[in-house]
Amino acid sequence: MLKYGEVDKNFSLEGKVAIITGAAAGIGKATAAFFAQKGVQVVGADLNPRSEDILRGIHPDFSGMSGDITDAGFRRRVVEKTMARFGKIDILVNSAGIALLDKAEDLTEIQWDRTMDLNLKASFFMAQLAGRQMMLQQDGIIINLASQAGVIALDLHAAYCASKAAIIGMTQVLAGEWGRYGIRVNAISPTVVMTELGKNAWAGQRGEDMKAKIPAGRFAEPDEIAACIAFLCSDAAGMVTGTNLLVDGGYTIQ
Repeated sequence: MLKYGEVDKNFSLEGKVAIITGAAAGIGKATAAFFAQKGVQVVGADLNPRSEDILRGIHPDFSGMSGDITDAGFRRRVVEKTMARFGKIDILVNSAGIALLDKAEDLTEIQWDRTMDLNLKASFFMAQLAGRQMMLQQDGIIINLASQAGVIALDLHAAYCASKAAIIGMTQVLAGEWGRYGIRVNAISPTVVMTELGKNAWAGQRGEDMKAKIPAGRFAEPDEIAACIAFLCSDAAGMVTGTNLLVDGGYTIQ
């Protein structure tokens, strides 16, 4: 059961332990940096072989693990390492993802399977592993990175849109099933985010054309998404579960 105390007006996360997937770059890295300022201990998982150095560069007490989050053994090791060091998991942020874009008639099974394996399957089974521990704790928060592509159609995004729509549905089911254990599960759906990948993919006129369709007139910055994640992980959001928070500058209202 979700418990009520006094609303935390400082949005404190002091003393929390978080696992972040995709933690060595983009939104995952920005979230790790935001968490460092909020007193969270982080174990970051990423395919980047320099994950340990990158995470320790954010905070000397952070841990980084290099591996493929689609591998069940690696997912298990991430959870085991976190439990061995801290004895609990307060937060899971499923940030790892991939966008393999192609016309629907040309999309290959390899592109489809890779997208589903990383964006959806790995996120679910990381949530399952962390969720089992959170059930024992009777407390926990899971944040799944979805996308505006999970609620609207985008050209060339058949696999990506499908995976992110599924993330939103999965989030709602987990919130419904696990609320009785004090676990909150939410999704965040950003518009284009100015990570290194975002900057490269949306450079030049293509990016200007896209920004013209966004009421806010710009793309999101990684720390803006991290701030929303931090809010949803705080006790100030104690009654927020099963939601999909669109952080899209108004793109999807049109």
